[in-house]
Amino acid sequence: MKNVLHNNSTDLPVLLPFRPGAATWDARDWAGLATSKRFGLALALVLISWLLIDAAHAQMVGAQGQTVWQTIVKWTPLMFFGPEGEFGGFVLNIVVSFIAMALGTFMGLWLGLGQVSPNRFIRRTSWVVTQLFRNSPWLVLLFYFMLLIPFFIRIGDTRIEIAGWTKATFALSLPIMANVSEIVRGSIASIPTGQWDSAESLAFTRSQTLWRIILPQCIKRMIPPWMNWYCILTMSTPLISILGVNDGMTLTQDALAAEGRSEYLIPMYLWLMSWFFIYSYPIAVLTRRLENRFAVNQ
Repeated sequence: MKNVLHNNSTDLPVLLPFRPGAATWDARDWAGLATSKRFGLALALVLISWLLIDAAHAQMVGAQGQTVWQTIVKWTPLMFFGPEGEFGGFVLNIVVSFIAMALGTFMGLWLGLGQVSPNRFIRRTSWVVTQLFRNSPWLVLLFYFMLLIPFFIRIGDTRIEIAGWTKATFALSLPIMANVSEIVRGSIASIPTGQWDSAESLAFTRSQTLWRIILPQCIKRMIPPWMNWYCILTMSTPLISILGVNDGMTLTQDALAAEGRSEYLIPMYLWLMSWFFIYSYPIAVLTRRLENRFAVNQ
């Protein structure tokens, strides 16, 4: 009884309740990112690398040549947005990551619930599907579904083309589905069994217990690994360039081929890598902040 305080609090370890607004990125988070020493150091190193590369290249090409920055400025619109009138570039990488993560999360939620199902057949089937896609190489899945899914479907007299990036997005969503399934299963298993027993004593059905008591407590445990997998997925989207999709990697290669200058290889890829870093680093910072925000108070 000594652990109970007069202000209705306790000195026992307490898992803070989940609040929908707790995962938002507010002004304090942006301020923390802007003042982060690690982020500033990383940006400084990238800037110094650019200055050294540009200075070295300027000495090689002479007065009549084109500097690295001039080349990058010329090709950046293509690398970022894709060819005029077409959808592609780095923006396509981000779109693919969003859609693949949404599909994978939706399917992974139900697959994870299947792994804890009291029905033995559903539980075993969900486990097999999870292990199959969780332990399959992403590149193999991309090639497999690129050839498995038809290039077009015909409905009556209407021919509907299926874009390559659409098939690639579905293929990338499958390993995400399997890993989200494991996140859901592990989060449910981490909830103390007393929660289930208490709900049963109150005559809650299994469905009511799962959706009203167990899963709300799992959300805070699932958010950090879920965001970590989104970062991994974003970093893996350049794999779709192997299938001929006009993403940032493919268009960077096209720009290099158009220039025909091997010395532009490192600067152009470094430029593309910088975009991925600038996009993904705030997500990593937010993940760490959420882990601290949802930590157990001692």
